[in-house]
Amino acid sequence: LLLLLGLLEPSGGEAKVLGFDPRTQGSDVRERCGALLETTGLYDQLSAEDNLAFYARAWHLSPQIRHQRIRALLEQMGLWQRRRERVAKWSRGMRQKLAVARALLHQPSLLFLDEPTAGLDVVASNALRNHLGSLVAAEGITVFLTTHNMAEAEQLCHRVAVIRNGTLLAVGSPEDLRVASSAHTVVRGQGGSPEAIQRVMDQPGVATANLDRDSDRWILKLDPSADISQVVRQLVLAGVSVEEVSREKASLEEVFLALVEEER
Repeated sequence: LLLLLGLLEPSGGEAKVLGFDPRTQGSDVRERCGALLETTGLYDQLSAEDNLAFYARAWHLSPQIRHQRIRALLEQMGLWQRRRERVAKWSRGMRQKLAVARALLHQPSLLFLDEPTAGLDVVASNALRNHLGSLVAAEGITVFLTTHNMAEAEQLCHRVAVIRNGTLLAVGSPEDLRVASSAHTVVRGQGGSPEAIQRVMDQPGVATANLDRDSDRWILKLDPSADISQVVRQLVLAGVSVEEVSREKASLEEVFLALVEEER
């Protein structure tokens, strides 16, 4: 992201951000973009409202626009009622939401986010993702998100690019990438012993067989080459009560792992 913002000199290649070359027009790029990178850029001893007011002045927003933007963003993030509290007292999740608001103050055309939910607990991550979705819709902007969380990418992104060691492996919508990857068959059943299941694992095309301890059910994943009827027959002979056989698309995480494996 530092390269795209014109803050690092590239060793090679070309890039355009909103039509500008970051190498020679970095200031034009940064003027039109918002960014939340590794640090929040917030001042702990200032209140949430004062933090945003400081950055609004830095962007030369008029007093009227400044007050309108601060209120609108804090309300959208669910932080308006706590605007006068010092940021030092806030949780990491609340600080991260405020940092997103900071990056959006000047109404950028493009927002860069670098793993915005990293280090947050499940509840805080979910809250931030929900607020991001509604905020982006309200602001009408494009978000460039980098993340290692495939579930997050699948939930938030309309278009996904998989990059490894600087090489673009695939690009498309999450649905397109999932469809392009091999689907698999999932068999769920109850009963049977580990020894019996191991014999089923020896059947061609059986990729994995795991026992879900919470439901006490076996979950088997079959490759496209598997003879489903033969596997089900062997499960029944092994004492498993087969409850469901379903065809499922690969998850985005499975697509990512398959692409990475192919690249090795």
